[in-house]
Amino acid sequence: MKTLALSWRYLWARPLAALLNVLLLGLGLASITFLLLVAHQVERAFDRDLAGIDVVVGAKGSPMQLILSGVLHLDVPPGNVPLAAVQALQKNPLVAEVIPISLGDNFQSYRIVGSSHAYPALYQAALAQGRMWRAPMEVVLGATVARTLGLRLGDSFVGSHGLGAGGHAHGDSAYTVVGVLAINASVLDRLILTDTASVWKVHEDYTAVDAEDRKAMEAEREVTLALVRYKSPLAAMSFPRWVNANTEMQAAAPALEVTRLLHMLGLGSDVLRAFAGMLLLTAGLSVFIALWNAVRERRGDLALLRMLGAPLGRIAALLLAEALWLGLMAAMLGLALGQCFVLALGQMLGLDQSLLLGGALWPAELLWVPALALGVSLGAALLPALGAYRSDVLQLLQSR
Repeated sequence: MKTLALSWRYLWARPLAALLNVLLLGLGLASITFLLLVAHQVERAFDRDLAGIDVVVGAKGSPMQLILSGVLHLDVPPGNVPLAAVQALQKNPLVAEVIPISLGDNFQSYRIVGSSHAYPALYQAALAQGRMWRAPMEVVLGATVARTLGLRLGDSFVGSHGLGAGGHAHGDSAYTVVGVLAINASVLDRLILTDTASVWKVHEDYTAVDAEDRKAMEAEREVTLALVRYKSPLAAMSFPRWVNANTEMQAAAPALEVTRLLHMLGLGSDVLRAFAGMLLLTAGLSVFIALWNAVRERRGDLALLRMLGAPLGRIAALLLAEALWLGLMAAMLGLALGQCFVLALGQMLGLDQSLLLGGALWPAELLWVPALALGVSLGAALLPALGAYRSDVLQLLQSR
């Protein structure tokens, strides 16, 4: 304990140098913390939103676009597919469940998603208020939607065409809020859910000229895509190939496309990781130079300690303890700054809990941060500590 207390006083005998070393090392560790948190939370969000979905079937185009639009709701869909073709998928012996998804409208940039009750059940969603929809034009709000827009049970609103702000409003077709979901920390939090028939009704009411025209539109109804669950994992070998070869639709495997997406995101993170590595290297060199100079400046103190009977190991331990203090302070600074960076990123981009949780998570991967801090600081202190250990008390007295 005396060694730790003495090393602490030695460290702050040069406060400016100590602060600079802590700051340099802390910035490098903050970058590492930021990367670890973002990677963990993005992967966690993807795993959560893709849970239970074996394959997505939709219009031909980009498979990744199909996943981003229909599962993560971050892109526009490649097109629509006939309702009859989606219903035929349910008859396939390899398919356990088909969940239709219909997109096309929004309310203040929040997507209105037409589906069945199986869609919220897929994410094990629970109601915070009200009930699930029972008829067309009844909606259930995600937790983020309800909080942001201030909508309550019984309120009505009119959707706008398109998946982003700026589309024309469907003034004759108003939705009524009948339920609000509890926070689910999934994509459901930022969606407005309704029956698939609601989406058809809004657009048929807007475009139908007469009863005959409406009847023709009903016969040609479409959905945007379908989420499919297999009866057996073995279906993954043949079902997507069958869809792509025998229908006008395409089948996209979420796991494969998300792996590709994470690989592309990883290219950018490699640059940040290299930058963080350079900061850590610079900080390590700074700590090394500071401790090496400390050995030279403290020759008199070291000589006095040796005369008082301090063993050589105690002398070396003083420098290692000083590096330990630097590493611990830098680790705390790096963890705090990294959490703040992620929180700031979420606020700047307007992300909610279904995408980024900010400083609310402390995954096990963050244990690497203090370990890395102690490794860099103690590694930088090895040579100075070895020099102090090998010092000769007679030479120290003569230099004194």
